[in-house]
Amino acid sequence: MLRDAPAAPQHQRARGRAELGLVAAPDGARIAHLFNAAPLRLLFPDADPAEPKQAAFVNVAGGLAGGDSLEAAVTLGAGARCTLTTPAAEKIYRSLGPETRIATSLSLAADSVCEWLPQETILFDGARLARRLDITLAPGARLLAAEMLVLGRAARGEAFTRGALHDGWRIRREGRLLWADALRLDPAASAQRFGLGGAGALATLLLAAPDAAAHRDLARDVAAGGAGLVAPGLLLARWLGEAGVVRAGLAAAIMALRAAALGLPPTLPRLWRS
Repeated sequence: MLRDAPAAPQHQRARGRAELGLVAAPDGARIAHLFNAAPLRLLFPDADPAEPKQAAFVNVAGGLAGGDSLEAAVTLGAGARCTLTTPAAEKIYRSLGPETRIATSLSLAADSVCEWLPQETILFDGARLARRLDITLAPGARLLAAEMLVLGRAARGEAFTRGALHDGWRIRREGRLLWADALRLDPAASAQRFGLGGAGALATLLLAAPDAAAHRDLARDVAAGGAGLVAPGLLLARWLGEAGVVRAGLAAAIMALRAAALGLPPTLPRLWRS
């Protein structure tokens, strides 16, 4: 009698989740709700003087493989102020088939101020990433948000020649869709054909504020012209090029805009500098 072939092994997958609820406090915010599910954890490093409360999203697994997923949900109460960041770049390893999924939602109540400033995400050759950022803004809320992608391990001379990417942003104000954006590379070997021109990295910086238009010229100066208003109260800047140049340009813009639009010191988060 023939025996059935053994089933293919099932790889263990990570399902990380973090939830953070903040309310206003003298130092910017205090924690009202906190939940962590490994491998995603939230840590709270001491903030520099004149800085709001800091929260760092840490993937304790060190990287993400195909089939892994991370979800983060942050809610700011009225008048709360915080900076959300990461201690290092996120690594997306080569996939054996399934996508790696990252989903983040930010909900900002009236007159709250939030910075979403994770360090770059590095796509190893063959990685497959589906990432989504959903943002909801109440009247008077201010947000400075940045995301950077590195296509291949630049330090090793690796290019991103195969794999897939789907990166989407959705921003709503008072329940109404204000801006939607998506980038899809599938297969990633078509990146040249879609206009990336062989660039090794790309970055997006977004300022959502009632007076965003007043900072347009500053954004254009620090982004070498690649900035403009995409909706009322929504200023967008973008970079495309070599990884080191893109990171430097993004960092300069973060420092300039957080000082001009948020009244914060013109410095990067401490974890970017350590």
